[in-house]
Amino acid sequence: RKGFANPITVFTNVERVLAAIGRHIAATGPKKEPNQCDERAWVYDVGENGDCAVDDLISDNTADLVHAFRRWPTAKASFATKFVNPDLLRLDPRGRTRIRFSLMPPDDSRLLDIRTSPVPARLEAAGDFLDAGYEVHFNLSPVVVRPGWRDAWDELLRMMDDVLPRRVKEQAAAEIIMLTHNEDLHGVNLGWHPRAEDVLWQPGLQQPKRSQNGALNVRYRTPVKQEAVEALTGMIAERTPWLRVRYAF
Repeated sequence: RKGFANPITVFTNVERVLAAIGRHIAATGPKKEPNQCDERAWVYDVGENGDCAVDDLISDNTADLVHAFRRWPTAKASFATKFVNPDLLRLDPRGRTRIRFSLMPPDDSRLLDIRTSPVPARLEAAGDFLDAGYEVHFNLSPVVVRPGWRDAWDELLRMMDDVLPRRVKEQAAAEIIMLTHNEDLHGVNLGWHPRAEDVLWQPGLQQPKRSQNGALNVRYRTPVKQEAVEALTGMIAERTPWLRVRYAF
């Protein structure tokens, strides 16, 4: 995990990181029961608050991780990305790395995902990454409640059903992640991208939240979140019934 607001991070102690993961995998042993992360493997999120596809542009950290997980049959690496990096297709993960393409409606992405790959490009890349040996999942993230959000997500789901090949659909799963924000980041964004804060910072809809990493954030109020999750899962059941939702939060 990297520090606040660093767009790209190079870890100089990657050998120690890999050694620690290997010891943890050995001590944990085989997975005996399935859970929402995976049926058979222990899943290690190797890009908890970064984008390993972008990091790969300037370092070997991501390649080192992908190659290491090939030799651990009881474990699987996982990272989310908003960037299509074709160099990752050459790493031969042999099914031991899960790439999660983060998706949101294209209009939201153009406003919020500055300097990332367009959403249609992420969808179009899914088949190539599956064929290269990755497991391909999706993050429906972040879900931003704003006027017209339901119609926008419905259109995105239609796009997914139209564009994604059958082989991707047959193994796909998704996480639904509602927007989490915080006051410090709100202040940073006001200085360089205030238009985004018009939809991200909604005090009337949000409440304080202490995240698992200790950060004090804001999230949608419980009734707002519950209604939104139910609406989106209902759309998924109708538009993309092949898309298994692993969890929503």
